[in-house]
Amino acid sequence: MMSVMVFTPTRGDAPPRFGPDVPMIPDIGTGLLDASVYTDPERFQRERTAVLAPSWQVICRSSELPNPGDFITWAGQGETIVLTRRRDGGVSGFHNVCQHRGARIVSEPSGCARRFSCRWHNWVYDLQGAVVGVPDREDFDPAALAGLAAPAVECAEWAGWVWAVLAGPGTAPPLLDWLGPEIVSDLGVYRMQDMRLADKLTWDVPVNWKVVVDAFNENYHAAHLHAKNTTPQDVKDGRFSTYFVFDRHAMMVIPYKGVLARLRETLDHQGTAICHYTVFPTSVFNCNPTHIQLFRAVPLAVDRTRFETWELQYAGDDQDYQDYVNEHWGRLQKVVAEDVEIWDEVAATRDSSAYRRNILNNRECKITAFHRTVQALLDQAGLDQAGLDQAGLDQAGLDQAGGRP
Repeated sequence: MMSVMVFTPTRGDAPPRFGPDVPMIPDIGTGLLDASVYTDPERFQRERTAVLAPSWQVICRSSELPNPGDFITWAGQGETIVLTRRRDGGVSGFHNVCQHRGARIVSEPSGCARRFSCRWHNWVYDLQGAVVGVPDREDFDPAALAGLAAPAVECAEWAGWVWAVLAGPGTAPPLLDWLGPEIVSDLGVYRMQDMRLADKLTWDVPVNWKVVVDAFNENYHAAHLHAKNTTPQDVKDGRFSTYFVFDRHAMMVIPYKGVLARLRETLDHQGTAICHYTVFPTSVFNCNPTHIQLFRAVPLAVDRTRFETWELQYAGDDQDYQDYVNEHWGRLQKVVAEDVEIWDEVAATRDSSAYRRNILNNRECKITAFHRTVQALLDQAGLDQAGLDQAGLDQAGLDQAGGRP
């Protein structure tokens, strides 16, 4: 075991996630998922509006917006947005859609600007998306231009990441409330704000976004899919993994790499074991004590996802540390490549009449909990829409009867 001269996370006095008094598996049980959860185009559209748009999601590293005027563009789940560093140091976001006739405002992936101009008719936007310039303004209805802006995206920063709610301000609770105390305290121990982005890999994969999230919500597959990179001892020790569900989020502690005895002695899961944190809906943080990978699913279509793997390492000039994490990162890339390859086999059966459902065991409880949360949001959105529809019918009846609301 190497001696690391950089920051090392430790549990401290936080709640234990492993030990004789910690249940290994939450009381969630087994599960069944209909295949349509992954293949239904209409459901995917509902997920865009009811699950993805109103949720906080990781967009980029704060370090990608170091100075006032710096911006990045991002596209996914049918949306395109611009994030900017304001002059007061905060981050703003807005939908990258010109309010004149719908063209994309900013085509560059990143840069630094004082303002943005749509190339089509030269409408000008400030760093927060407000329309500040319209050629031949006198030819327009003044009321149509008053206070006009590209729809806002709510932004916040935590742990060195920029997070966003694409549905706009006020849609979701504040970011720290959304994450919840367990994720904030447990994942926060790793001090990702002090880490640097060492690498980022991207794949365009032919599967539904939830297939990608599911893949990193269990370690049942590791002994089989990753047999070349998993030792027999890892397989045995992996049976002692512990699983937790925190409202919409989840985590698991995996005692691979011969750490089980030390974990039993210290109960320091962050300083010893691999800890997976699933942050609903699209992010999984794979936390080793010495470096971290973010596995991120960006939905593109019902059967297409951009899969991103971000490699974070602690800053420092310790060569032993750099050699160790870079060697381990090299091995992890081979493991992740195996996950990507198996998704081609999933895609191959998408339209098969024999693909009817997924059968989940009790150690795949994080998957079961994740899909229950997705379904609950879809159900609530359906109830809300039904209420709006009924209110519209009631209003129409009042109008016809000459009544007042």
